[in-house]
Amino acid sequence: MTTRRVKACSGVSPALLLAMSAVLAGMGASPARADKASAALAKFKKPVEQSVDRALAFLAKQQIGATEADRARARKGSVDLTGAFGARMKGNTGISGLCVMAFLAAGHTPGHGPHGEVIDRGIDYLLRTQQTNGMLTTRSGSHGPMYAHCIATLTLAEVSGMVDRKRQKVIDAVLPKALDVILTAQKVRKSTRDAGGWRYQPTSRDSDMSLTGWAVMALRAGRLNGAAVPKEAINRAVDYILRCRYRDGGFAYQPGQGGKETLTGAAILCLSLCGEHKNKALIPAGEWLYKRIGHSRGGSHYYYGMYYCSQGMFQLGGKYWENWAAMMYTTMLKDQAINGSWTKHSGQGPAYSTAMGVLAMTVSYRQLPIYQR
Repeated sequence: MTTRRVKACSGVSPALLLAMSAVLAGMGASPARADKASAALAKFKKPVEQSVDRALAFLAKQQIGATEADRARARKGSVDLTGAFGARMKGNTGISGLCVMAFLAAGHTPGHGPHGEVIDRGIDYLLRTQQTNGMLTTRSGSHGPMYAHCIATLTLAEVSGMVDRKRQKVIDAVLPKALDVILTAQKVRKSTRDAGGWRYQPTSRDSDMSLTGWAVMALRAGRLNGAAVPKEAINRAVDYILRCRYRDGGFAYQPGQGGKETLTGAAILCLSLCGEHKNKALIPAGEWLYKRIGHSRGGSHYYYGMYYCSQGMFQLGGKYWENWAAMMYTTMLKDQAINGSWTKHSGQGPAYSTAMGVLAMTVSYRQLPIYQR
Protein backbone atom coordinates (compact mmCIF):
# COMPACT_ATOMS: atom_id res chain seq x y z
CA MET A 1 0.00 0.00 0.00
CA THR A 2 1.29 3.45 -0.84
CA THR A 3 0.13 6.96 -0.05
CA ARG A 4 0.61 10.09 -2.04
CA ARG A 5 0.75 13.66 -0.91
CA VAL A 6 -1.99 15.99 -2.04
CA LYS A 7 -0.77 18.10 -4.96
CA ALA A 8 -1.34 21.83 -5.05
CA CYS A 9 -1.69 23.89 -8.21
CA SER A 10 1.29 25.75 -9.73
CA GLY A 11 3.74 23.69 -7.68
CA VAL A 12 2.76 25.34 -4.41
CA SER A 13 2.73 22.84 -1.54
CA PRO A 14 -0.38 22.36 0.60
CA ALA A 15 1.69 23.27 3.64
CA LEU A 16 2.62 26.62 2.08
CA LEU A 17 -0.97 27.33 1.09
CA LEU A 18 -2.14 26.54 4.59
CA ALA A 19 0.63 28.66 6.05
CA MET A 20 -0.51 31.56 3.89
CA SER A 21 -4.02 31.07 5.22
CA ALA A 22 -2.66 31.14 8.76
CA VAL A 23 -0.86 34.41 8.05
CA LEU A 24 -4.09 35.90 6.72
CA ALA A 25 -5.90 34.69 9.84
CA GLY A 26 -3.31 36.45 11.96
CA MET A 27 -3.98 39.66 10.00
CA GLY A 28 -7.62 39.60 11.00
CA ALA A 29 -9.27 37.19 8.60
CA SER A 30 -11.56 34.68 10.34
CA PRO A 31 -11.64 30.95 9.61
CA ALA A 32 -14.25 29.90 7.07
CA ARG A 33 -17.45 29.29 8.97
CA ALA A 34 -20.20 27.14 7.49
CA ASP A 35 -22.74 28.69 9.87
CA LYS A 36 -21.74 32.31 9.23
CA ALA A 37 -24.93 32.98 7.26
CA SER A 38 -27.16 31.80 10.11
CA ALA A 39 -28.65 34.71 12.03
CA ALA A 40 -29.36 32.41 14.95
CA LEU A 41 -25.73 31.35 15.21
CA ALA A 42 -24.02 34.64 14.29
CA LYS A 43 -23.98 35.78 17.92
CA PHE A 44 -21.73 32.85 18.81
CA LYS A 45 -18.97 33.71 16.34
CA LYS A 46 -16.71 35.85 18.54
CA PRO A 47 -17.31 33.99 21.84
CA VAL A 48 -16.59 30.65 20.17
CA GLU A 49 -13.37 31.86 18.58
CA GLN A 50 -12.18 33.29 21.90
CA SER A 51 -13.15 30.06 23.66
CA VAL A 52 -11.23 27.93 21.16
CA ASP A 53 -8.13 30.13 21.49
CA ARG A 54 -8.20 29.69 25.28
CA ALA A 55 -8.66 25.94 24.95
CA LEU A 56 -5.71 25.61 22.57
CA ALA A 57 -3.51 27.67 24.88
CA PHE A 58 -4.40 25.19 27.63
CA LEU A 59 -3.64 22.19 25.41
CA ALA A 60 -0.27 23.62 24.42
CA LYS A 61 0.67 23.64 28.11
CA GLN A 62 -0.36 19.99 28.41
CA GLN A 63 2.26 18.82 25.94
CA ILE A 64 5.18 16.93 27.43
CA GLY A 65 8.46 18.70 26.77
CA ALA A 66 11.93 17.33 26.11
CA THR A 67 13.23 17.32 29.68
CA GLU A 68 16.53 15.74 30.68
CA ALA A 69 14.54 12.88 32.24
CA ASP A 70 12.78 12.30 28.90
CA ARG A 71 16.10 12.21 27.06
CA ALA A 72 17.54 9.80 29.63
CA ARG A 73 14.60 7.41 29.19
CA ALA A 74 15.03 7.59 25.43
CA ARG A 75 18.74 6.74 25.72
CA LYS A 76 17.83 3.66 27.77
CA GLY A 77 15.40 2.49 25.12
CA SER A 78 12.25 3.51 26.95
CA VAL A 79 9.46 5.40 25.22
CA ASP A 80 10.32 9.03 24.59
CA LEU A 81 7.16 10.91 25.55
CA THR A 82 8.29 14.24 24.14
CA GLY A 83 5.36 15.68 22.19
CA ALA A 84 2.68 13.55 23.86
CA PHE A 85 -0.20 15.29 25.64
CA GLY A 86 -1.71 15.02 29.10
CA ALA A 87 -0.75 13.78 32.54
CA ARG A 88 -3.53 11.20 32.79
CA MET A 89 -3.22 8.22 30.41
CA LYS A 90 0.27 9.58 29.65
CA GLY A 91 1.57 8.52 26.28
CA ASN A 92 -1.81 7.44 24.89
CA THR A 93 -1.53 7.99 21.13
CA GLY A 94 -5.28 8.44 20.74
CA ILE A 95 -5.38 11.40 23.11
CA SER A 96 -2.27 12.91 21.54
CA GLY A 97 -3.84 12.48 18.10
CA LEU A 98 -7.01 14.24 19.21
CA CYS A 99 -4.96 17.13 20.60
CA VAL A 100 -3.05 17.54 17.33
CA MET A 101 -6.31 17.49 15.37
CA ALA A 102 -7.79 20.12 17.69
CA PHE A 103 -5.09 22.58 16.58
CA LEU A 104 -5.62 21.65 12.92
CA ALA A 105 -9.39 21.99 13.21
CA ALA A 106 -8.98 25.58 14.40
CA GLY A 107 -6.88 26.44 11.33
CA HIS A 108 -3.37 26.06 12.74
CA THR A 109 -0.76 24.25 10.64
CA PRO A 110 2.40 22.22 11.24
CA GLY A 111 5.54 24.32 11.58
CA HIS A 112 3.79 27.69 11.22
CA GLY A 113 2.21 30.25 13.51
CA PRO A 114 1.88 30.29 17.30
CA HIS A 115 1.19 26.55 17.61
CA GLY A 116 3.28 25.21 14.72
CA GLU A 117 5.97 23.69 16.91
CA VAL A 118 3.40 22.11 19.22
CA ILE A 119 1.79 20.39 16.23
CA ASP A 120 5.16 19.25 14.88
CA ARG A 121 6.15 17.73 18.23
CA GLY A 122 2.81 15.95 18.43
CA ILE A 123 3.24 14.49 14.94
CA ASP A 124 6.79 13.37 15.72
CA TYR A 125 5.57 11.62 18.85
CA LEU A 126 2.92 9.66 16.94
CA LEU A 127 5.43 8.66 14.28
CA ARG A 128 7.88 7.37 16.92
CA THR A 129 5.32 5.04 18.48
CA GLN A 130 4.83 2.62 15.58
CA GLN A 131 5.43 -0.97 16.67
CA THR A 132 6.86 -3.72 14.48
CA ASN A 133 3.31 -4.95 13.82
CA GLY A 134 2.29 -1.51 12.51
CA MET A 135 0.34 -0.42 15.59
CA LEU A 136 0.61 3.23 16.59
CA THR A 137 0.50 2.78 20.33
CA THR A 138 2.79 2.52 23.32
CA ARG A 139 0.22 0.41 25.13
CA SER A 140 -0.26 -2.56 22.80
CA GLY A 141 -1.41 -4.72 25.67
CA SER A 142 -4.08 -2.30 26.91
CA HIS A 143 -7.81 -3.01 26.97
CA GLY A 144 -8.53 -1.22 23.73
CA PRO A 145 -5.41 -0.40 21.69
CA MET A 146 -7.39 -0.14 18.45
CA TYR A 147 -9.00 3.08 19.70
CA ALA A 148 -5.63 4.77 20.08
CA HIS A 149 -4.32 3.26 16.86
CA CYS A 150 -7.26 4.36 14.70
CA ILE A 151 -7.23 7.92 16.05
CA ALA A 152 -3.46 8.21 15.59
CA THR A 153 -3.77 6.85 12.05
CA LEU A 154 -6.54 9.35 11.28
CA THR A 155 -4.33 12.17 12.56
CA LEU A 156 -1.38 11.19 10.38
CA ALA A 157 -3.63 10.85 7.33
CA GLU A 158 -4.95 14.36 7.96
CA VAL A 159 -1.51 15.98 8.30
CA SER A 160 -0.03 14.13 5.31
CA GLY A 161 0.71 16.78 2.71
CA MET A 162 0.86 19.61 5.27
CA VAL A 163 4.27 18.89 6.75
CA ASP A 164 7.84 19.53 5.66
CA ARG A 165 9.61 17.04 3.37
CA LYS A 166 11.54 15.30 6.15
CA ARG A 167 8.40 14.53 8.19
CA GLN A 168 6.46 13.65 5.04
CA LYS A 169 9.03 10.98 4.21
CA VAL A 170 8.47 9.38 7.62
CA ILE A 171 4.68 9.62 7.26
CA ASP A 172 4.92 7.94 3.86
CA ALA A 173 6.64 5.00 5.56
CA VAL A 174 4.48 4.83 8.70
CA LEU A 175 0.95 5.52 7.41
CA PRO A 176 0.58 2.59 4.97
CA LYS A 177 1.54 0.13 7.72
CA ALA A 178 -0.92 1.75 10.11
CA LEU A 179 -3.75 1.54 7.56
CA ASP A 180 -2.88 -2.09 6.88
CA VAL A 181 -3.44 -2.89 10.57
CA ILE A 182 -6.99 -1.55 10.29
CA LEU A 183 -7.71 -3.36 7.02
CA THR A 184 -6.34 -6.63 8.36
CA ALA A 185 -8.39 -6.35 11.57
CA GLN A 186 -11.57 -6.01 9.49
CA LYS A 187 -10.78 -9.28 7.71
CA VAL A 188 -10.70 -11.36 10.91
CA ARG A 189 -13.32 -14.12 10.61
CA LYS A 190 -16.48 -12.95 12.39
CA SER A 191 -20.16 -13.80 12.65
CA THR A 192 -22.58 -12.30 10.14
CA ARG A 193 -23.68 -9.84 12.82
CA ASP A 194 -20.16 -8.49 13.40
CA ALA A 195 -18.66 -8.76 9.92
CA GLY A 196 -17.26 -5.52 8.51
CA GLY A 197 -16.70 -3.77 11.84
CA TRP A 198 -13.92 -3.37 14.40
CA ARG A 199 -13.43 -3.94 18.12
CA TYR A 200 -10.82 -3.29 20.85
CA GLN A 201 -8.07 -5.59 19.59
CA PRO A 202 -6.74 -6.10 16.04
CA THR A 203 -7.66 -9.78 16.50
CA SER A 204 -11.16 -9.24 17.95
CA ARG A 205 -13.86 -11.50 16.55
CA ASP A 206 -16.72 -9.13 17.40
CA SER A 207 -17.38 -5.46 16.53
CA ASP A 208 -18.96 -2.29 17.90
CA MET A 209 -20.20 0.96 16.37
CA SER A 210 -17.93 3.18 18.47
CA LEU A 211 -14.61 1.74 17.36
CA THR A 212 -15.92 1.18 13.85
CA GLY A 213 -16.48 4.93 13.60
CA TRP A 214 -12.81 5.74 14.24
CA ALA A 215 -11.64 3.00 11.88
CA VAL A 216 -13.89 4.28 9.08
CA MET A 217 -12.63 7.84 9.52
CA ALA A 218 -9.01 6.67 9.40
CA LEU A 219 -9.61 4.65 6.22
CA ARG A 220 -11.56 7.45 4.54
CA ALA A 221 -8.86 10.00 5.40
CA GLY A 222 -6.21 7.64 4.03
CA ARG A 223 -8.21 7.02 0.87
CA LEU A 224 -8.73 10.75 0.33
CA ASN A 225 -4.96 11.16 0.62
CA GLY A 226 -4.31 8.58 -2.06
CA ALA A 227 -3.82 5.41 -0.01
CA ALA A 228 -4.88 2.14 -1.65
CA VAL A 229 -7.86 1.53 0.63
CA PRO A 230 -10.21 -0.89 -1.18
CA LYS A 231 -13.73 0.38 -1.75
CA GLU A 232 -14.88 -3.04 -0.58
CA ALA A 233 -13.54 -2.29 2.90
CA ILE A 234 -15.64 0.87 3.04
CA ASN A 235 -18.72 -0.96 1.74
CA ARG A 236 -18.38 -3.70 4.35
CA ALA A 237 -18.08 -1.07 7.08
CA VAL A 238 -21.25 0.65 5.83
CA ASP A 239 -23.09 -2.68 5.97
CA TYR A 240 -22.02 -3.14 9.59
CA ILE A 241 -23.04 0.40 10.54
CA LEU A 242 -26.51 -0.15 9.05
CA ARG A 243 -26.87 -3.36 11.06
CA CYS A 244 -26.43 -1.22 14.20
CA ARG A 245 -29.55 0.76 13.29
CA TYR A 246 -32.39 0.31 15.78
CA ARG A 247 -36.02 0.19 14.71
CA ASP A 248 -36.76 3.68 16.11
CA GLY A 249 -34.12 5.30 13.85
CA GLY A 250 -31.28 5.59 16.36
CA PHE A 251 -28.04 3.63 16.16
CA ALA A 252 -26.76 1.21 18.79
CA TYR A 253 -23.40 0.20 20.20
CA GLN A 254 -23.90 -3.25 18.69
CA PRO A 255 -26.62 -4.74 16.45
CA GLY A 256 -29.83 -5.50 18.29
CA GLN A 257 -29.27 -3.01 21.11
CA GLY A 258 -31.17 0.25 21.66
CA GLY A 259 -30.14 3.53 20.06
CA LYS A 260 -27.75 5.96 21.77
CA GLU A 261 -27.22 9.65 21.03
CA THR A 262 -23.42 9.36 20.76
CA LEU A 263 -23.51 6.44 18.35
CA THR A 264 -26.33 7.90 16.26
CA GLY A 265 -24.14 10.95 15.71
CA ALA A 266 -21.23 8.66 14.82
CA ALA A 267 -23.36 6.69 12.35
CA ILE A 268 -24.62 9.84 10.61
CA LEU A 269 -21.06 11.12 10.25
CA CYS A 270 -19.63 7.84 8.97
CA LEU A 271 -22.43 7.20 6.47
CA SER A 272 -21.97 10.74 5.14
CA LEU A 273 -18.18 10.35 4.90
CA CYS A 274 -18.68 7.11 2.99
CA GLY A 275 -20.81 8.85 0.34
CA GLU A 276 -24.14 7.55 1.66
CA HIS A 277 -25.74 11.01 1.52
CA LYS A 278 -29.02 9.66 0.17
CA ASN A 279 -29.20 6.65 2.45
CA LYS A 280 -32.73 6.28 3.80
CA ALA A 281 -31.37 5.82 7.33
CA LEU A 282 -29.91 9.34 7.59
CA ILE A 283 -32.99 11.54 7.99
CA PRO A 284 -34.72 9.23 10.51
CA ALA A 285 -31.47 9.20 12.48
CA GLY A 286 -31.31 12.98 12.31
CA GLU A 287 -34.91 13.26 13.50
CA TRP A 288 -34.22 10.80 16.32
CA LEU A 289 -31.26 12.86 17.46
CA TYR A 290 -33.06 16.16 16.88
CA LYS A 291 -35.78 15.18 19.36
CA ARG A 292 -33.10 14.55 21.97
CA ILE A 293 -31.21 17.83 21.70
CA GLY A 294 -30.37 18.88 25.22
CA HIS A 295 -30.49 15.38 26.67
CA SER A 296 -27.59 14.58 28.98
CA ARG A 297 -24.84 12.50 27.47
CA GLY A 298 -23.54 11.83 30.98
CA GLY A 299 -20.50 10.19 32.46
CA SER A 300 -17.12 9.89 30.79
CA HIS A 301 -18.79 9.81 27.36
CA TYR A 302 -20.09 13.40 27.63
CA TYR A 303 -17.51 15.09 25.38
CA TYR A 304 -17.43 12.08 23.10
CA GLY A 305 -21.15 12.73 22.59
CA MET A 306 -20.64 16.44 22.01
CA TYR A 307 -18.02 15.64 19.38
CA TYR A 308 -19.89 12.97 17.44
CA CYS A 309 -23.30 14.64 17.59
CA SER A 310 -21.80 17.93 16.40
CA GLN A 311 -20.09 16.19 13.50
CA GLY A 312 -23.23 14.26 12.55
CA MET A 313 -25.63 17.18 12.79
CA PHE A 314 -23.26 19.37 10.80
CA GLN A 315 -23.29 16.81 8.00
CA LEU A 316 -27.11 16.98 7.89
CA GLY A 317 -27.14 20.79 8.04
CA GLY A 318 -30.33 22.86 8.13
CA LYS A 319 -32.44 22.70 11.27
CA TYR A 320 -30.41 19.79 12.58
CA TRP A 321 -27.16 21.72 12.73
CA GLU A 322 -28.64 25.10 13.67
CA ASN A 323 -30.56 23.82 16.68
CA TRP A 324 -27.84 21.46 17.82
CA ALA A 325 -25.13 24.12 17.44
CA ALA A 326 -27.06 26.68 19.48
CA MET A 327 -27.36 24.21 22.35
CA MET A 328 -23.79 22.98 22.02
CA TYR A 329 -22.22 26.44 21.86
CA THR A 330 -24.25 27.68 24.84
CA THR A 331 -23.36 24.64 26.93
CA MET A 332 -19.67 24.56 26.05
CA LEU A 333 -19.18 28.28 26.64
CA LYS A 334 -20.85 27.98 30.03
CA ASP A 335 -18.84 24.93 31.11
CA GLN A 336 -15.37 26.12 30.09
CA ALA A 337 -12.99 26.59 33.02
CA ILE A 338 -11.00 29.76 33.61
CA ASN A 339 -7.82 28.03 32.41
CA GLY A 340 -9.47 27.23 29.06
CA SER A 341 -10.11 23.53 29.69
CA TRP A 342 -13.27 21.47 29.77
CA THR A 343 -13.21 18.98 32.63
CA LYS A 344 -16.88 18.45 33.54
CA HIS A 345 -17.88 14.79 33.15
CA SER A 346 -14.37 13.86 31.96
CA GLY A 347 -13.01 10.47 32.95
CA GLN A 348 -9.98 10.52 30.65
CA GLY A 349 -8.41 13.75 31.83
CA PRO A 350 -8.51 17.40 30.72
CA ALA A 351 -6.36 16.96 27.60
CA TYR A 352 -8.89 14.49 26.16
CA SER A 353 -12.01 16.44 27.10
CA THR A 354 -10.57 19.78 25.97
CA ALA A 355 -9.45 18.37 22.62
CA MET A 356 -12.91 16.87 22.06
CA GLY A 357 -14.46 20.18 23.06
CA VAL A 358 -12.40 22.05 20.47
CA LEU A 359 -13.27 19.49 17.76
CA ALA A 360 -16.96 19.94 18.54
CA MET A 361 -16.75 23.75 18.62
CA THR A 362 -14.81 24.02 15.35
CA VAL A 363 -16.96 21.76 13.16
CA SER A 364 -18.14 24.67 11.05
CA TYR A 365 -14.60 25.93 10.43
CA ARG A 366 -14.20 23.06 7.92
CA GLN A 367 -10.42 22.95 8.30
CA LEU A 368 -9.99 19.16 8.52
CA PRO A 369 -10.64 17.59 5.08
CA ILE A 370 -12.23 14.41 6.44
CA TYR A 371 -15.05 16.33 8.14
CA GLN A 372 -16.11 18.58 5.29
CA ARG A 373 -19.59 18.11 3.87
